[in-house]
Amino acid sequence: MGLMNSAVSVIIPTLNEEEGIGPTLEEIKKVLDYSHVVVVDGKSVDRTVEIAKNMGVDVLLQEGRGKGDAINQALSQLPSTARYIAFTDADFTYPAEYLPKMIEILEQDNSVGMVLGNRFGGKFSAFKSSGNPFYIGNRMLAFAQYTINGVKLYDPLSGLRVVRAEILQGWKPKSKGFDVEAELNSLINRKGYKIVEIPIYYRSRLGEKKLKLRHGFGIMKRILAEGFTSLDKYLDLEF
Repeated sequence: MGLMNSAVSVIIPTLNEEEGIGPTLEEIKKVLDYSHVVVVDGKSVDRTVEIAKNMGVDVLLQEGRGKGDAINQALSQLPSTARYIAFTDADFTYPAEYLPKMIEILEQDNSVGMVLGNRFGGKFSAFKSSGNPFYIGNRMLAFAQYTINGVKLYDPLSGLRVVRAEILQGWKPKSKGFDVEAELNSLINRKGYKIVEIPIYYRSRLGEKKLKLRHGFGIMKRILAEGFTSLDKYLDLEF
């Protein structure tokens, strides 16, 4: 890719991911000539932290709780040399092989602020099923984010994404949990950057699933809150 080793930083929030963290980190090391990887651990009670430290990555012990809080803590620790910030999950569901292509898109087009991995655009997986309640919920939230925030994405809640570091300078996510992806989508959109999606293959996770259907209500609340933020900026009003 022609990037300096410190040009790409990877953030991985974890919570009891001893099954997936090792394969996830190993795969990232194979495909990215970076770099800096930071694991933010939310008080795991298994071997997650031990495995991550043994693999030579930076490990932060999360002070708060939730995925959004973990990302907020990681962003404050990233090197100033980072040009791109990648996000992925620790459960081995997102193949790291797509990251170089995602970075290449950002390198070639300055108008693109973020590239996402679209889980519904690639090969068939169990996630892409009309009988899967998580798939149905994702489609509903995608429609809500488009109609309320003006962000048109097929897979707005994807955990695999690469963002220009300059966009995230000074950003302190309001989201504490899984709603952080929806907030980030709105941030990129408000700043006038394009968001590009590429089709990816989505694997079965290693370990216990953390996202529950009830988290969908928190994501919807975030979408509604971001709608008021956008309206406030557009009308130059205070709410």
